Formats: sequence, structure tokens, C-alpha cells
Amino acid sequence: MKPKENKKSNESEKNWVYQPKDITVARGIGYGLTDLMGGGWNNIVSGVIFAFVLSQGINPAFAGAITGIGRIVDAIFTLFFGAITDGFYKTKLGQRFGRRHFFMLLGGILFAVLFPLFWIQSDDWHYYLIIYIAIEIAIAMILIPWETLPTEMTDDYNKRTVLSGSRMFISATGTAIVFLVLAALKRMENPNAYLITGIIWTVIFVVAIFVSYRTTWERPLTPEFIAELESQPKLSLGAFVKKTVSDYFSTFKNKAFRKHLAIYLLSFTGKDFYSTMLPTFIICCIHGAKADTPWTLQALSVFGILATLGAAKLMLTHGPKYLFTLSYTTLIITMVGYFLTWAFQVKNAVWVLIIISILYQCARAILEFTPWNVFPFIPDVDRIMTRGDRAGVYASVMTFFRKSTGALASWIAGILLAEIGFDSKTMLDLNSTPHNVQVGIALIFFVAPVVLFALSLFTAWKFRLNRETHAVLKAEINRLEAGGSKDDVTPEAKEVVEELTGHPYQESWPDQPLT
Repeated sequence: MKPKENKKSNESEKNWVYQPKDITVARGIGYGLTDLMGGGWNNIVSGVIFAFVLSQGINPAFAGAITGIGRIVDAIFTLFFGAITDGFYKTKLGQRFGRRHFFMLLGGILFAVLFPLFWIQSDDWHYYLIIYIAIEIAIAMILIPWETLPTEMTDDYNKRTVLSGSRMFISATGTAIVFLVLAALKRMENPNAYLITGIIWTVIFVVAIFVSYRTTWERPLTPEFIAELESQPKLSLGAFVKKTVSDYFSTFKNKAFRKHLAIYLLSFTGKDFYSTMLPTFIICCIHGAKADTPWTLQALSVFGILATLGAAKLMLTHGPKYLFTLSYTTLIITMVGYFLTWAFQVKNAVWVLIIISILYQCARAILEFTPWNVFPFIPDVDRIMTRGDRAGVYASVMTFFRKSTGALASWIAGILLAEIGFDSKTMLDLNSTPHNVQVGIALIFFVAPVVLFALSLFTAWKFRLNRETHAVLKAEINRLEAGGSKDDVTPEAKEVVEELTGHPYQESWPDQPLT
């Protein structure tokens, strides 16, 4: 071992960020607290921002463009950010704070400053666009490195499930907090409801981020890992961009990842359409709806917390395919329920909608829980394909496409509302919204989510990565890392590797790791 590597290894022994600890439920909660912000923010983007900007009298097409343009700009930033965190250990800041934890700290500070500014009243959509982009970049600095931590902290399937399961339980809690606070302030008819809510959200989210920052760690700096990190060549900006783009395209060679990404994007975009359109659908199309009704229905996401607890157990006993099927089937049924409530003009329909919404929120929680419980095992499929450590690359690709499709949903919804003649200044309730506009709103609200959930269901039926196949895959990786020959592979391991990677077994575990 080189003296420089030995010095770094000795220094890491004294640094809390590299000290592994027992992964308990409490530790899992500490890790997962960041998803109070992660889950909460995604629901703010898809379910609150559009309605808030419309309430300022801004055209729906421009309201949709704020998150649309903002997320596309941020998605481009995200593409390169995962690779930056992967190699950040080479810097002094990365060595001192950790290549992942440094950006969690910086992003948390920026978020605390920027987030309250968004909720100031303005009739200039450019103001919201600029602040929104800045917030998204700060959040990317937090979430991308944070999402890689289960892979850094442990190789064990069950321990990773504790981490990711805790995360998704807390994400469901974050969703509930977002809408409970807003619903309460709206019910009180507080004129500053959005601003006060934004400040409350900021305090809660920032505390959660810094708890996660202090209760997690990164892969221990063994001499072997230091040598691997130091072996990465230093590249010019042009070469770095070229390599990064090449790395991201290479993830699509991973069959398990392609299917996982398709399921994730289709289902989450369907959820985005629902959240974006629900306030307009409820206020303008449903008899007996009040200003706080959409937020009250969204606050029923508190039931999703219970669903997440059940999903954590079902993930271990039945696997992801079962959860995907349960979630998407239920979501389609509930969307039919919403549509029929409008079509039959049910009077004072709020109680009917509450029942439908409870079922929807339970299914939505499972929708959000499952993909991110599968994700920590995707880099292991890549590991046998490339012999590389590329969790950050996969997290960036996931985040990039998630942000892009999230932008697509809000943007398309805004454009479609403008096309059907919806006017946010004059169409404020059922009585002031013409019937033909109501029909358009109902169709946008119903058709887009149902189609996307159905496509998700079809893709999930073909997904093969689960606890059993991952155990076989991990055992094969361990065998090869110990010097085992590819010629000695068992038929079961060969079949699993080929099914998950989508390539012949002999192409796996190359002689030289991908750098």
C-alpha cells in the first residue's frame, strides 16, 4: 500500500463518516428521515405548486411551465452530479466530509435559505421559475448522494430493506405532513396559508436532513477501496462530460434496470397527473367541494403510512412483483371511482371521495415504496456486468428521468387545461366552470393516470429481480471476487445472471473493471 493511501486509511479510522455501525430500526429511521423532504417535495411539486401558482392568477400553461422548465434544467444538472459524487473523494473536502455527505450538508444549507422564498406572493411566473430551479438543484445535492447510502452502508439484503423500508415509511409520513398542514391552514381560511405552510415545511425538512447526515456513513476506506478510488484517471472537462454521458447510456445495457426504470417512471408519472389535476378536478367538477377539500383528500395519505408498514413485510415475503400488481390494480380501480363520482353527478360527494381517496393513498404509498426498495440491488447487477462501483451513476439516471417525466406531467396538464379553455381567474368552483370545460378536466384527470398505471402493471409482470434472485447474484459476485472461475458457474447462477443482465454469462465479470 502506498504511503498516501495508508495515511488516508488511518485518517478515515478517526472520521465518523466512515465508521460502520449496527443497522437497527432506529438507525434505519435516522437514514430515512431525509425522505420527509424527498417524499414531501415530490408531492409539493406535483400536487401543490401548480395550484399555488394558479391561485396567483397565472395562466395554466405558464404554471405548468414553471415545474416543466425547472425540472428539465435541473435534470441536466443531475445527469452529471452522481458521477461528481462518485469521484469527489479525490478532493480535500470529499476526504474530510465524505464524498456523499459533503453535498448533503451543502444542499441542506441552501434548501433552508431558498425554500421559504418560493411561497411569497407574486404575479410574475419568472420569479417562481428562478427560485424553483435553485431549490431543485439544492435538493439534488441532497438526494442523489443520500440515495446511494444503503449500497455504501451494507451488502446485506435484509439490512438494506430495513434502510429502504424505513425510508419509504417516512416518505409516506412526509406526504401526510405536507397536506395535513396545508389543509388545516386552508380550513382556517388564512390568507397567508401557503407562506406559513412553506415556513413550517422548511423547519421540518431541514431538521430531518441533518439528522440523516449525522446518523449515516459511507463505505469504509479500506486500502483496497482507496486504491480503487485513486486508480480513477483525472479527466479534462470535455473528457469528463464524454465519459459521464457514456456511463449513463451504459446503464441501459442492464436489463433489470431498464425494466425497473420503466415501471418507476410510468407509475410515478401517473401519480403526478393525479396530484396535479386533483385540486382542479375537485373544485371545478364535484358537487359540495370547498376550497380545502382537495387538500383534505390528499391529507388522507396518512393512511399510506399503514400501507407502507404492510408493504415492508410483503416485500420480504412476496417480493416486488406482488406489490406492483397490488398497487397498480387498486389505483386503476380508484381512478374509475373518481370518474364515476363525477359522471353520475353525485350530490355532496365528499364522503364517497374520502373512501375512494383512502384506497388511492394506500395504493400510492405502495407505488412509492416498492421501486426504491428494489433500487439498492440494481448496482449489484451492474457490479457483475462491469466490476465497477457505480451506485451514484444509477441514482443520477433514476433522478434525471424521474425529474424529466415529473416535469412532463405538470407541463402537459397545464397546456391541456389552457387548450380546453380553463381560466384560473374566473373558473373558481363548480358553478363558474362551464360543462364542456368540466368534461375536459375530468378526462385529463382520468385517462392519463389510468393508461400509465396499466402500462406499469404490464411491465411489472416481467420483472425478475427479487430476494431470491438477488441472493443467487450476490453469491456469484462473492465467488468471483474470491478468485473463482467463470467456468465453474452453477446452472442456477448462470440463469439468474443472464436473466437480470440480459447478456450471456460469459460477458459478465470482465477481466478489467469498468472505469
